[in-house]
Amino acid sequence: MKLKQPFSGNRLKLYNIIFEADTPSGRAFDIVLLICIVSSVSIIILESVEAVRLSYGPFLRTIEWVFTIIFTFEYIARLWTVPNKRKYIFSFFGIIDLLSILPSYLGLFIIGAQAFMVIRSIRLLRIFRILKLSRFVGEGQNLMLALRASRHKIIVFLFSVITTVIISGTIMFMVEGPEHGFTSIPRGIYW
Repeated sequence: MKLKQPFSGNRLKLYNIIFEADTPSGRAFDIVLLICIVSSVSIIILESVEAVRLSYGPFLRTIEWVFTIIFTFEYIARLWTVPNKRKYIFSFFGIIDLLSILPSYLGLFIIGAQAFMVIRSIRLLRIFRILKLSRFVGEGQNLMLALRASRHKIIVFLFSVITTVIISGTIMFMVEGPEHGFTSIPRGIYW
């Protein structure tokens, strides 16, 4: 997919890195982004465990703010490079990208808003973009190639299930709370 508007220089280079997953730098960007997302969601989950929060709370919040700043710069870079900003802002991934950074900033003004940071796990859906690069088997190829292609589909399915379970567990933790036995997000996920 090439840009429809004539961009040049740094803007074009950045566009190719952010949006062109079939380039080596684009693929590396997507992989680093997925690692950041998984790390951020893991930190949010760990912070919901009281023992971990009491021991490492300030450290975990600092790391979470680092991720928030990274995701904010990424969102701004996406806005800067896209030819049609409005289209990106209201696209599925544009909305998810915005929703993944808003809870951190809202947490400065609204107590408890940080719990919604687990929305970042939805950003793992970007893996579809990366897996789209793998070549699926066509008709007539042998069984081994078909099993390899199915393995990718199974991985995507498992990521979707894990994301749904994390979000559901977080909602239970927030809605039911400690008075009903949901003392942490992992307990909500276990439920």
